[in-house]
Amino acid sequence: MRAGNKLVVRNVGLMLSGKLEQPILDADCIVTLDGKITAIGYEKDLDVSEASQTIDAKGTALSPGLIDSHVHPVIGDYTPRQQQLSWIDSCLHGGVTCMISAGEVHLPGRPKDIVGLKALAIASQRWYENFRPSGVKVIAGAPVIEEGMEEEDFKELAAAGVTLLGEVGLGSVKAGDTAKQMVSWARKYGIQSTIHTGGPSIPGSGLIDKDVVLEADADIIGHINGGHTALPDDQILCLCEQCTRGIEIVHNGNERSGLLAMRAAFDLGQPERVILGTDSPAGSGVQPLGILRMIAMLSSLGDVPAEVAFCFATGNTSRMRELDCGILEIGKAADFIIIDRAQHAPGKDMLDSIHQGNLPGVGMTIIDGEVRSTRSRNTPPAETLPELVE
Repeated sequence: MRAGNKLVVRNVGLMLSGKLEQPILDADCIVTLDGKITAIGYEKDLDVSEASQTIDAKGTALSPGLIDSHVHPVIGDYTPRQQQLSWIDSCLHGGVTCMISAGEVHLPGRPKDIVGLKALAIASQRWYENFRPSGVKVIAGAPVIEEGMEEEDFKELAAAGVTLLGEVGLGSVKAGDTAKQMVSWARKYGIQSTIHTGGPSIPGSGLIDKDVVLEADADIIGHINGGHTALPDDQILCLCEQCTRGIEIVHNGNERSGLLAMRAAFDLGQPERVILGTDSPAGSGVQPLGILRMIAMLSSLGDVPAEVAFCFATGNTSRMRELDCGILEIGKAADFIIIDRAQHAPGKDMLDSIHQGNLPGVGMTIIDGEVRSTRSRNTPPAETLPELVE
């Protein structure tokens, strides 16, 4: 008799772990139970009996689901910015299974008074906790801090379940000393912070330069390559060298500056600091394939092995954000994508093709052990597709 919802993914040709210390696992099978990973290894050594579902990967690659570390949702799968509807579902088809809000800033009439901004953050946290668009995990409820907030406000937010701050600098708090105090209060109550880095992105935001970023000491250097306008090269290098916080590189930023920041992290021997986001929806629109594009761009132009670049969008973000997904490890969430080299793409295999700058084809997405989508409607078609055999 079957006990729980057991999923077996067999005949995996390449197992990407999400972990920089071992990006490729010596395994061809993964087993999950009730949405959690229970075994990884070779099928011949695992208990694959009595599975609720079995997927034949047909020699393709399996990776942890991709994590977008920087999005701006509003409510459900709709955001008024560029009138984007079902954009989260489209990103699922780009391999993204988890998103982190950097602030619900694109809400018309967004409250900027302290009572209102706290109410919005708590409501946002609740509605994405209660509703996952297309199954995607959206971690939201990220208040944009404003002048006049006190320690008790952060304590109240944390007690209500808020775990994030929106980008510091998108509101009235732009001075380094004020930001530092509020980031410190947030950290005291377990709330993680991200700071806007670079020139203004939308009306009401402003320049946040290296001095403000360093003084504020937020947990994540948000879009270090600009959202959209990047800081000068010397300031980017200074931020990489003079602090130990997360180095977030986004799609809707300066690509050259992103490469500069990634190379600086490697030069410092700290590639674990690099995480990826899209910074969408934004003026540049929504990029359903944005995280895959960042992986291919950093791998090809930055000359980083593709399996390492995948870690930027999976395990690095998981560890920095303290998530239960993004890493293939027993006990972690069963959030996977099954991918293969795109049809007619150059390269001797999928990793080599990505290293040449090409996107892979997504054949299936799985969240909490449940198939959420099959062949992607957005990526180029994969050479080989997995098959749900029972």
